[in-house]
Amino acid sequence: MSYKIIGDSCLDLTAELKKDPHFQIIPLILQVGNVQVIDDETFDQKSFLELVKSSSECPKTACPSPELFKEAYECEEDQVFVITLSEHLSGSYNSAVLGKKLYEEEHGNNGKKIAVLGSDSASAGQLNIALYVQSLCQASLPFEEIEEKARTFLKNMKTYFVLESLDTLRKNGRLTGLQAFFATALNIKPVMGSDAGVIIKLDQARGINKALARMVDLALKEGGDTRDKVLVISHCNNPERAEHVKQEMMKQARFKDVIIAETAGVATVYANDGGIVMTL
Repeated sequence: MSYKIIGDSCLDLTAELKKDPHFQIIPLILQVGNVQVIDDETFDQKSFLELVKSSSECPKTACPSPELFKEAYECEEDQVFVITLSEHLSGSYNSAVLGKKLYEEEHGNNGKKIAVLGSDSASAGQLNIALYVQSLCQASLPFEEIEEKARTFLKNMKTYFVLESLDTLRKNGRLTGLQAFFATALNIKPVMGSDAGVIIKLDQARGINKALARMVDLALKEGGDTRDKVLVISHCNNPERAEHVKQEMMKQARFKDVIIAETAGVATVYANDGGIVMTL
């Protein structure tokens, strides 16, 4: 059985995976003031960060249309796995589900199987799920078993992130239900996580380095036996920081693999310059 893994553009692929024909990314639209940027292979992170810095308006994102997902499902592969941003953070999941309905209404029961997985995460989390799904596809497991295992995997996966600023998340309403936490004058950096796709605050520390160290401590404490887990770290314009987190994690634990990816447009909007997202 042939397969395709489709993600919205918050699924941050590595340079190698971008060349893998099994993957396809459906772009979101980024908006900074009056400027629209399509979050596809033409996205230029450094120029986008400069655009954000020069604008007085908070950047925003718009999810793909159901029709874009429907068109992606019209591929030659007979097994399609879709991995989207948490439905609490974006409308991508609902668009992907509606796209599936539109596809099935038009094409009927043609043998193609489509599973839409809301990641309960973002960025590195979506990549981690995608890598897991690909490993199951390569092992030639039945579609239904892959879908079941993937849903169990994403429920058990842990997501952590440390950002220089939460302002973009706050201004775009992505911290709903979370008590406002802003102490930039004291350089307090929160360590954030995800609870069933909802952003939560786990801890805090003074300064970015101490916050990253606290994130590592929490991840190792909660991660259990990591020898069969893949550690995925995504970074926004700071590969040195990502490598530092990788080395700190590997000092105290062993992993099946460790992957570092650079954020594309959506994660760049919300992680801001220097942000780190980690999953295992």
